[in-house]
Amino acid sequence: MTEAGQVLTLQHDGDIAVLTLRRPDRRNALNLDLCRAIHAGVDDAISAGARAIVVTGEGTAFCSGADLDGVYGGEFLEALYGMLQHLTAVSVPLIAAVNGPAIGAGTQLAMACDLRVAAATARFGVPTARNGMAVDAWTIRTLEKLAGTGPARRVMLGAELLDQEQALACGLADRAGTLDAAVAWAHEIATFAPLTLAHNKMVLNGSAGDETVIEQSFTHVWASADVREAAAARSEKRSPIFTGE
Repeated sequence: MTEAGQVLTLQHDGDIAVLTLRRPDRRNALNLDLCRAIHAGVDDAISAGARAIVVTGEGTAFCSGADLDGVYGGEFLEALYGMLQHLTAVSVPLIAAVNGPAIGAGTQLAMACDLRVAAATARFGVPTARNGMAVDAWTIRTLEKLAGTGPARRVMLGAELLDQEQALACGLADRAGTLDAAVAWAHEIATFAPLTLAHNKMVLNGSAGDETVIEQSFTHVWASADVREAAAARSEKRSPIFTGE
């Protein structure tokens, strides 16, 4: 296990990595250091060969939001939104193991991940209407895209919280379960074709912004050695071993 400062741990488990937010005394609230640590931790995990990454929180909360005792300003907002957008843009799938409340920036962090596994104690909300703050358009539109217009309006205009059952019902959470369930799912995903996952994620997140780039990715997948490996595995009646080449 390695540490990024004192606010995050990065643990490798075969082809996956687990990033754990470690500010339990602040219910894992995001400050400048933690935003930067998450950004760097994802890159470190991918550089070390992780094919899927789980993000979770230490203690009883996933992430209680931005640290209200912290200093707000351009530097923090740049680090926060830079980190969130970075998570959506990296080629490796991320799974949020939402082990407790994910409020404000915690919900944003969960939504920046590609999939969400929610524990019984999970709660989602963006209560900016209660604190006079605001989130960017990406957050509101992504919430509406994932949860639907009705739940998104109740969260953003009614400042409501969605519990595990509500999040699962509307699609904001994908599965019910603990960190172990998220890790098991990550291990399964890590066996899939990396180039295909990267292509699918790019299109789903709309991060390419260029149809030419999407077409190049599509062509690259079909020309890959992994396509030939899948065909060979079918012929030999075995599971394919994908290399991302």
